[in-house]
Amino acid sequence: MKPELPPVLKQVAELIDPLVDLPGATLPMLHAIQDGIGYVPDEAVPMIAERLNLSRAEVHGVVTFYHHYRRHAPGKHVVQICRAEACQSMGARQLEAHARKTLGCDYHETTADGAITLEAVYCLGNCACAPAIRVDDEIVGRVSNARFDEVIAELREEAQA
Repeated sequence: MKPELPPVLKQVAELIDPLVDLPGATLPMLHAIQDGIGYVPDEAVPMIAERLNLSRAEVHGVVTFYHHYRRHAPGKHVVQICRAEACQSMGARQLEAHARKTLGCDYHETTADGAITLEAVYCLGNCACAPAIRVDDEIVGRVSNARFDEVIAELREEAQA
């Protein structure tokens, strides 16, 4: 009899098993895991590799190549700053520096209180309202340092509630 899987791996199995027969199933599996759990746990890599008859190195290479995939659980909220050219031309680099200082963390890190994970994104399709950020699933345009501070204050209030 097989040993019982830990809860997170049970969830991974439930997410990836229906996708095994898809052509090029690696990316759909990784998206399903990230969408379902919020990140791709390291323990998922051997499961995907086994089900797709790939090496662990091949799956790990895909996970680490794409910035989209998180390897650790994110904070309660995810804030992404657009780094595309239009946003950069409208002050995104200064906004990035302000965000890092304000949050006390860098890209792919989470604030000490666990409230906010900071990530880079390379186009939100909101170029006319640059610089733009995405807060969880909501895009916010024309983000100044002051507007960023307002958004973060709201997120922190919500995280404490």
